[in-house]
Amino acid sequence: METFRFQPGETPVLLSIPHVGTAIPPDIAAGMTDAALAVPDTDWHLDRLYHFAPALGIGFLKATCSRYVVDLNRDPAGAALYAGADNTEICPLATFDREPIYKPGHEPDATEVQRRVETYWRPYHETLQRELRALRDRFGVAVLFDAHSIRSEVPRFFEGRLNDFNLGTGGGGTASPKLVGRLMNVATASEKYTSVLNGRFKGGYITRAYGKPEEGIHTVQLELSQRTYMDEAPPFRYRDDLAGEVRPSLERLLGVIAEWAREQTRAARAVAS
Repeated sequence: METFRFQPGETPVLLSIPHVGTAIPPDIAAGMTDAALAVPDTDWHLDRLYHFAPALGIGFLKATCSRYVVDLNRDPAGAALYAGADNTEICPLATFDREPIYKPGHEPDATEVQRRVETYWRPYHETLQRELRALRDRFGVAVLFDAHSIRSEVPRFFEGRLNDFNLGTGGGGTASPKLVGRLMNVATASEKYTSVLNGRFKGGYITRAYGKPEEGIHTVQLELSQRTYMDEAPPFRYRDDLAGEVRPSLERLLGVIAEWAREQTRAARAVAS
């Protein structure tokens, strides 16, 4: 079973979309509830929303399996993402609305969790790590843009309505402050959308694990409110009218990253010559 899709690019930038997948292997699906099989917590349609990225020379890596199989943005060792907060597991046991994902007695035990990590989690991360290092070695710098989305109101995780653009850099340590400053200039330029840096969503495992600016690898996560591009209620319809309004901001964000990365490449080559 194909667990992810990867397409290399021609810039130092890589787009990762780890929660867009909806596939669930039959043996795992057999133990799940009807609520889980509807995969409501998917980062719906993000591959469609970011379809412009390859035209900018940006490579992409996206999951095909649901986060309910294994969460690619969680620590395989089981460490909590946000200390003191309500966290979902690497193999989630409940939906964002706290509905059980498994029928009684079908929850994955430690052996099954480890099997899923090896089968579904590790191949994605091996590809991610390998490509980031290859980009860094080729260009002198690599930038990962980890794309996510979530319903604008999820009481389990935050009060009230979420900001539209939620940029995360692990609290400030995963990317160049100058790059982040440029990104926030884009995010705050629109009067239509709200934005925040390192608010409720500071970046997940992927952003924190791979962001090493001192080694030439920078990572940024964007948690986008789903109200900006789709219907948040089933059947989770993609809205061309909404997407058409928010996409220019996303294009500018990735364009800023690509230009910043090219500047770093030119500077590094000038020093080398």
